[in-house]
Amino acid sequence: MMDNQYYPRDVRIMKEREFLNLKQESLSIMEYATKFNELSRFAPHQVDTEERRMEHFEQGLRGDIKSMIAGQTFENFHEMYQQAMKIARVLGDSKMKKQALEAGKRKMGPPRRGFPSTKRFRHDKYQGKGKPPVEGRTYSKCETCRKYQNLIQV
Repeated sequence: MMDNQYYPRDVRIMKEREFLNLKQESLSIMEYATKFNELSRFAPHQVDTEERRMEHFEQGLRGDIKSMIAGQTFENFHEMYQQAMKIARVLGDSKMKKQALEAGKRKMGPPRRGFPSTKRFRHDKYQGKGKPPVEGRTYSKCETCRKYQNLIQV
């Protein structure tokens, strides 16, 4: 193999371990596949058949993508790669929609109960709660809400 003359033994062993421990994690499918192909040169006995190549690729995929790929059968590595790309795109689109929906909810805030704040009618009233009535002021019932309100003396 040509790599034997260009890479020292220690580097080849290190790269083979890196290949065996390779996981997609935050990489895109394309970035993961590129790194997978680069490092697989250092472990040719691990990917000597198409089936073993696909098995190693699948094992390194992120959990959500791996679970959707696992039940399917593929003729070759390229077919598996294409399907993983489609799944990642669909998952990415749905994640973006969910984030946009949540961001819209945060902007609007929690739903309000009762009347909108612009249409609320506010009375200066004493309902037996809070501060006691001030001496010398008179209180009367509101015709609309039947609650006591403070009459301002002029």
